[in-house]
Amino acid sequence: MRLRDWLLISGNSNRPLAEKIAIKLGKPLVDAGIRRFSDGEFFVEISENVRGRDAYVLQSTCQPVNDTLMELLVIIDALKRASAKDITAVLPYYGYARQDRKVAPRTPISAKLVADLLTAAGATRVVSMDLHAGQIQGFFNIPFDNLYAAPVILDCLKKDLSGNGEIVFVSPDAGGVERARKFGVQMNGSVAIIDKRREGPNVAKAMNIIGDVEGKIAIIVDDMIDTAGTLTEAAKAVMDHGAKKVIAVASHGVFSGPAVSRIEASAISQVIVTDTIQLTDAARGSKKIKQISVADLLAEAIHRIHNYDSVSSLFK
Repeated sequence: MRLRDWLLISGNSNRPLAEKIAIKLGKPLVDAGIRRFSDGEFFVEISENVRGRDAYVLQSTCQPVNDTLMELLVIIDALKRASAKDITAVLPYYGYARQDRKVAPRTPISAKLVADLLTAAGATRVVSMDLHAGQIQGFFNIPFDNLYAAPVILDCLKKDLSGNGEIVFVSPDAGGVERARKFGVQMNGSVAIIDKRREGPNVAKAMNIIGDVEGKIAIIVDDMIDTAGTLTEAAKAVMDHGAKKVIAVASHGVFSGPAVSRIEASAISQVIVTDTIQLTDAARGSKKIKQISVADLLAEAIHRIHNYDSVSSLFK
């Protein structure tokens, strides 16, 4: 079989991660020539011939989410109109993922809208990491690969916590129990659950703990940290129930609003996130926040997709 020609293109949302992926793959990033007009509109002009080539577009749709999403759509449209063969949108962080169902009458399902926009723009495959809701994969009629940051996070935890005492993995809500259980299996830790009552958007109150955390190192596991309200309430509840130490891990460090100040004022000793999203200035300046890279994992997934190899075997 003749090897297909391919190229990597990056938007502006997370250029450092894209550059790490490019180095790992030994493939330079193609200049997308992204510019903005004075009224804020995006304009893209690809610097190389893409006709008949496979394109992988690297872009996290994170803050400012509407700008990064539109930038991605314009890049994909430019590639489609330049006759790229296949266009894979690689979204380490999928914006609007929390709007995956109707929560009240006359409200949107914005995660589905984003799926439709990506498909209409010309994407023929989508790759993302740790979707907030797994059912978003079903919003697409094109192939979708949902990757997991767990192997990278687990490697970090094993190095930092080896022989430091008994560990319990804590899910901050009922929906994250399976995630915490998988971590527990990999590190021979027990599992606990926070029984949480949400009082409004971005506002949560931890009420009770199901499971034993007393005298243990509690590791709170979540897919993302946004305003850190849920996280800090969970940490307080865990410490109130006798935990020796609290660490938090998450795939996506959004850190919006008062997140960093809440973390700094909390009982959490360390927060570990990946680089699917660039750290804010405040997060970068926090001694409690540690960022690890998923560049090797994403690069390997792209390599396997391009060579028709199994992606799921990465996580077995």
